Amino acid sequence: MSQTSSFKSGYASIVGRPNVGKSTLLNRLVAQKVAATSNRPQTTRNKITGVLHLPDAQIILVDTPGIHSSKRALNEMMVQASLSTYADVDLILVLIDAVEGFRDEDEFVLKSMQHTTAPKILVINKIDLVEKPKLLSLIAEAHDKSVFKEIIPVSALKDDGMEPLKELIIGYLPEGPEYFPKDMITDCTESFLLAEIIREKVLSLTRLEVPHSVAVVVGGMEEQDNGVVRIDATLYTEKASQKKILIGQGGSMLKSVGRIARIEIEKRLGAKVYLKIFVKVKSNWRDQKQAIKEFVYPYDSL
Repeated sequence: MSQTSSFKSGYASIVGRPNVGKSTLLNRLVAQKVAATSNRPQTTRNKITGVLHLPDAQIILVDTPGIHSSKRALNEMMVQASLSTYADVDLILVLIDAVEGFRDEDEFVLKSMQHTTAPKILVINKIDLVEKPKLLSLIAEAHDKSVFKEIIPVSALKDDGMEPLKELIIGYLPEGPEYFPKDMITDCTESFLLAEIIREKVLSLTRLEVPHSVAVVVGGMEEQDNGVVRIDATLYTEKASQKKILIGQGGSMLKSVGRIARIEIEKRLGAKVYLKIFVKVKSNWRDQKQAIKEFVYPYDSL
């Protein structure tokens, strides 16, 4: 494709405390599901790239784990994954929850980027859940912080404010080439995306500590002679009691996870899928850096 000198391209990091809608925003902007979503904090564990292709621009969005304070090794590495994006992007989108406003955790996020030079846009998400007076008060509070180049209210879930947000982002990007081909929406591997689909179903079906203790590794994917794609995946958890819950009585929980995940995977691959899920115990894996790198960051240099 021949491009004029006005074509813009660049990277925008999506940051914020856990559970403010970062992954939902990424999926909405690229019009495709590339990041797992749930109503549980710390759903996102990795930096996830989504590419938005527009006639006059290419926006590379980087979804990040929620920034929070924790002494657990996994959580520390998740936060480090988020902070590592600051130096490599042209723009930072800071998300907050319109319902909850600025909390201590949001101030922690702002403090983490106080030495960054990239311009910052405040994205006030979930505006469909608040009345106008509260939203206006929140915008005024944000202006008083003198941190943000722009402030924009949106609802990623309801697809409200997405076009103005795209235009804002483009305005802060430099002129540049297309970094990714037009048919590429993410640079995540297929194995990673399939593992995230399975983990998302675990998050939605389990409770208490179980969902946070689970890592999913896709160990193999092979198209068989009959056209069915066989996928082998392993759920790692920290305790035998958690394994028992994941399997369920008579294997009921594991069957439910597998059934719901398989439906979504088949839509993604456009093929029939045979999904085989194993469950293994790896004690305290969330505090073991080697296990974290193996289960969560096999392709990242952390």
